[in-house]
Amino acid sequence: MKVSKMGLKSIKLTELDKMYPGQDILLQTGQIKQYGSGLFAYDNVVLRVQDRIEEIIKKHMDSIDSIEVEMPLLQPSELWKSSGRYDKYISDGVMLTVKNDKCEYCLAPTAEEAITKFAENRLISYKQLPVSFYQIGKKFRDEIRNRGYLYRGKEFLMFDLYSFDENEDNLNSTYEKVKQAYFDTFKELELDLVAVAADNGTIGGTRSEEMMVISESGEDTILYDGKNGLNVEVLEKDNYADYLKREYNITDINNLNKMKAIELGHIFALGTKYSESMNIKYIDQNNQIKPFYMGCYGIGVSRVLGVLYENNIIKTNNEIVGFSLPLSVAPYYLYIISNNEREDEALTLYHKLNEANIPIILDDTKDSIGKKIRNAKILGIPYIAILGASTENLLVELEYTKDDSKEVMTVSNVVNKFKEIKEKYQR
Repeated sequence: MKVSKMGLKSIKLTELDKMYPGQDILLQTGQIKQYGSGLFAYDNVVLRVQDRIEEIIKKHMDSIDSIEVEMPLLQPSELWKSSGRYDKYISDGVMLTVKNDKCEYCLAPTAEEAITKFAENRLISYKQLPVSFYQIGKKFRDEIRNRGYLYRGKEFLMFDLYSFDENEDNLNSTYEKVKQAYFDTFKELELDLVAVAADNGTIGGTRSEEMMVISESGEDTILYDGKNGLNVEVLEKDNYADYLKREYNITDINNLNKMKAIELGHIFALGTKYSESMNIKYIDQNNQIKPFYMGCYGIGVSRVLGVLYENNIIKTNNEIVGFSLPLSVAPYYLYIISNNEREDEALTLYHKLNEANIPIILDDTKDSIGKKIRNAKILGIPYIAILGASTENLLVELEYTKDDSKEVMTVSNVVNKFKEIKEKYQR
């Protein structure tokens, strides 16, 4: 990738949104473009970060033998009426709908109905269970509070997984297995995940947990002690104390600390809510017709994207200058910079790394070294290779933007270093 082809807006960052400075940088520099409230386009760099998030999620869900599928985004209203949820979503003003002279459709805000229907005549016998399906695709919700940029959009990317089991015990086993896959996923994303007791809301079911990351940019307030926690919204439930004790074994909330967090995922033990209401069943070992015990598990990919930028801001002299994204999700590992006299050397390094399939950017503009360094940090690239007057010919100053550490090395050593990084992060 060459900077001259990117259309990057190189500007001085001023008056950043105090609550969401990272995402405001993306907007100011044109890395995301807003088309309306909650509607965004992504440029190449942000899109590559999102793609990497998807790859990591898929890797961990494949590891627990979940099967990737794809549900339609446009769904007939009758599908939602069959579960009894259509009127609620319409009255709450969440669902976006379209009509023609034959049918009324909705743009899917979630996929419980679609996946339950998908299982019909596919999962017939207990011998096929347990099984789970997942997808990553667009969802649509007519959010009124479109604050937080990518945190709360009308159109957003979401991972959702749905499990089918014979009974409640097996559902609980699957629930815990998927939950662990969540923790493995977010560890690789370098985000510290917290699971807290939550209200099931319109999804329904017996119990659920929200997957949170502690963040001052979060809209939620949780009570947490490092092990147990809950969203304070649970305290609005009738008999919340019984609910917390029965479903989460939380008996005392007085020692929990209040903190701000952002919800990145939500997992639900649905029980038989959808299989019974939609009459989707299987035949058990006694040749009896039984409803499936289902689970539902979601991750807001767009939200994860936003949090990764907010949580990896870097500063110089206490002023925000950009990002240093983790290598696990970095769109490009290295940003190559040179002065005019060393352009040929920079191009040689660029070609050598390209031949090794290393994701890199070459700043081939005529801007100053200082301006090029600023652009590298605005894009969140973890490493900068500088070929300037301060280093001898055939040597490169390599800067790690996370901590500003620097070392001088040969071109061949730079190539070898990034081959090792590529191998480590399986890109």
